Amino acid sequence: MKIVIASAFHGGSHEAWASGFARHSRNEVGLVTLPAQFWKWRMQGAAQVFAPRIRAMAGRTDVLLATDMCDLATLLGLTRGPEAPVAAAAYFHENQLTYPLPDDPTTGPMRRQHGERDLHYALINYNTLLAADLAIWNSQFHLDQFLGELPRMLRRFPDETETLPTEELRAKCLVLPPGIEIDLDPVSGRGAGDSPLVLYSQRWEYDKNPSELLEALYALQEDGIAFRVALCGENQRREPTEFLAARDRLGDRLVQFGRADERRYRQLLREADIVVSTARHEFFGIAVAEACAHGAFPVLPRRLAYPELIPVEYHEACLFDGDGSSGEERPHDREKREPRGRDLKGRLRFAIEEVPMRRKAAEAIARSMHRFAWTSLAPQYDAALESLPERRRRSSDRA
Repeated sequence: MKIVIASAFHGGSHEAWASGFARHSRNEVGLVTLPAQFWKWRMQGAAQVFAPRIRAMAGRTDVLLATDMCDLATLLGLTRGPEAPVAAAAYFHENQLTYPLPDDPTTGPMRRQHGERDLHYALINYNTLLAADLAIWNSQFHLDQFLGELPRMLRRFPDETETLPTEELRAKCLVLPPGIEIDLDPVSGRGAGDSPLVLYSQRWEYDKNPSELLEALYALQEDGIAFRVALCGENQRREPTEFLAARDRLGDRLVQFGRADERRYRQLLREADIVVSTARHEFFGIAVAEACAHGAFPVLPRRLAYPELIPVEYHEACLFDGDGSSGEERPHDREKREPRGRDLKGRLRFAIEEVPMRRKAAEAIARSMHRFAWTSLAPQYDAALESLPERRRRSSDRA
């Protein structure tokens, strides 16, 4: 079977997902892509760019699989022929209905709308869901959050806002996480006598809430706790002020500052003792899953998709409380907290100091991450997509 992936924002997790599936699928998988920039234009214009490329493949495509940054309804309108309709699927890495907006309305993706969500892009996501024969979501949290918010969005329009019943929409949905690459027998650099290495591999953006992590690290530093830090996430900001300040304050505790190339990143995965996230937005968490799979102990918020990621028996040890609304903590608030409380600082200190517990739990969690390996997931993707052409033919015959 021939599958064509329309990857409209081909970078980061979107690229990793598309390329990973193409490598591991038992089917022939081709890609049409656009660079990961100008996200609004990608959502509005990618379909027009992709259409002639996909029409050129007429008769040689069984399933068209578009990412959420592509307007699938428009793409199908521009490419489908009445004599041989192609089955269509969508993969939702993220969506523009529940993606969090920054507290400062002059920054971030909706600054031209003064911080107000532009529902045009959420409607593109909704139309993609309606047009798809199958909609694949990267986590149950993501699917439930989108379907839960959808009726409230539609009620904001003046009339004719009835949507399909939620159960009808859910019937065409499937949860399949993105696959990850795992070094099954990594050469570990842990336990060599150095202080524990804390890995932060999130993007340096507001939705990942880095200030909360940095404040916790400063507090541990003030308490004299020994640790090292790798701040290796991607940065597209000209002045990442909080990180520039961290470079000065953390000093020689930093073993990596700035995005790591692939070789260095794989090395950090093998060496990291702890991986941490403070995200306000995470529909799955590829970077965290990769680190856990290579033996890092996770310290994560008790929210978003993270409870799905970590086995339930390790929630109390790994998940910290807090809503992620602010990364700032006043000194007198820190004094009131237990040193090993359920907040971020307490969970980090616990992970740093309780070495036998950390290592034993990390080993078990690493084994659980193998369910996200592409070798396990690619056959599930293939089975779901292989059923679509026949399903669509039956549907067309009934119509």
